[in-house]
Amino acid sequence: MAFVIVTLKVMPTSPEIDLDAMEVKVKEEIKSFAGDRKMESKIEPVAFGLNSLNVTFLMDESQGSPDPLAEKVAKFEGVNSAEITDVSRALG
Repeated sequence: MAFVIVTLKVMPTSPEIDLDAMEVKVKEEIKSFAGDRKMESKIEPVAFGLNSLNVTFLMDESQGSPDPLAEKVAKFEGVNSAEITDVSRALG
């Protein structure tokens, strides 16, 4: 069975957005999309006090493209954009 390692980058609308609360919502959405597999997240500085939330997760490649997940997360309140920044195939 083949898996893919996906990184989702979420940009908030402003530096005042609570990224910890956003992380919980985003992880819940990933679990409903890709299942309850290994997931890691980190907050990275972008510029002028703005940070991005980057979540890397594992999903079965038979599920197809992760783009619908990014589109759904992009509609969350407080999210300016959400995009898939990396997809790598892993065998396991």
